Amino acid sequence: MNIKKMNNEKGFTLIEMMIVMLVISVLLIITIPNVAKHNSNINNKGCDAYVKMVQAQVQAYQMEKNKIPTLDELETAGYLNNKGCPNGKSVVIDSEGNVTVASS
Repeated sequence: MNIKKMNNEKGFTLIEMMIVMLVISVLLIITIPNVAKHNSNINNKGCDAYVKMVQAQVQAYQMEKNKIPTLDELETAGYLNNKGCPNGKSVVIDSEGNVTVASS
C-alpha cells in the first residue's frame, strides 16, 4: 500500500526548480545594483542626521557646563558614542559651537 501512496505524491521537477532559480536570479540582478547605487546617498543622509545630533549634544553640554566642548569631551562625558559619520567622514566643532563635516 505504501508504494501506491508514493506514486500519487507530486513534487517539483528539475525544470520547475530551474525556472524558479532563473526568476530569483533575475530579481537579484535587478535589485543589487539599485541598492549599491543608493548606498552613498543613504550614508550622506545618515551623516547629515549625525551632524544635527552632535549639534544638539553640543548645545546640551554648553547649557550644562557653560562652555563649548570638543568631540573628546562630548565622548568622555557620555554625550556621544562615536566621533564619525556613517560614510567615514569626521565632524568638527568650531570655536562658536557649530558642527560641520570635516573637509577631507
